[in-house]
Order: sequence, then C-alpha cells, then structure tokens
Amino acid sequence: MATGHEVRILAVDDDHGHIELIRRNLARAGFMNEIIPVHSGEEAMDFIYMRGDFAGRQARGRLLILLDINMPGMDGLDVLRTLKSDPQKARIPVIILTTTEDPREVKRCYELGCSVYITKPVSSDRFMDAIKRLGLFISVVELPKESEE
Repeated sequence: MATGHEVRILAVDDDHGHIELIRRNLARAGFMNEIIPVHSGEEAMDFIYMRGDFAGRQARGRLLILLDINMPGMDGLDVLRTLKSDPQKARIPVIILTTTEDPREVKRCYELGCSVYITKPVSSDRFMDAIKRLGLFISVVELPKESEE
C-alpha cells in the first residue's frame, strides 16, 4: 500500500515496543513507507528542526507525526504546542496515538491543533486493527510537503 506520494512517518513514543508494533502492523497492512522512530519529545524536535543528530538531513516528501502524549521530559503536548505555534511547521499533520482516554486530554489536543486523536487499544488484536486502519487512512489523505519554501 505504498502511497502515490512519499509519506514518512515520525513515530514519537518512549515505549520502543509500541513503535515496533506500529512498524510491524503497518507493514502487515502493506504500508511500505519509511517510519522514523524517535523516543522523546526532544528527539522529535531535533528531527523536525533538523538539528542535533538530525542536523543536515534533507526535508523531502511529506511528513506525518504519530505522537504519544505521555513521555518524560518534553511530552507530546509540549511537542504539539510548539509545532502548531510555529507558522513554518503548523501544517505538519499530527496524529495523537496514546493510551490516554481522558476527554479533557482529547479536547486539549484538538484545541492545540492535532489532526486526529487515537487511543491505543489495550488488547493486541485491537491495536493491530487500529494500526491497519491508520495505514489505510494515511494512504488516502493528501498531506502537504514537509518543506514548501
């Protein structure tokens, strides 16, 4: 299910196992696009702003961010707030993928500008199904290029 345009996914989650489940289940669903795993909000910001370990990387294609909320240090809400307040980065779609079901958190994420909020199901079968549906969603949406100077 490789899309007609290059979409890279920045998967931001401090749980390495969750990122591996996302990667495996998107591959099972036929999604063959690149997934870049990062494990903290700070590392996500380095990737997005091309600094630190990601200094010198080239902005190419389209970028979509899968973002967990609950992380030590800079959490997902901090990342979302920072991105959506930056006119150069605000158009990057952010999908919140988290275990938090609190309606106040859902509301806050949408108020901050997330594109979609998905609660990670606890059961592995439901999680696999959710990721498969996510892959289908990604394959049909139009996304802006990461850099459109």
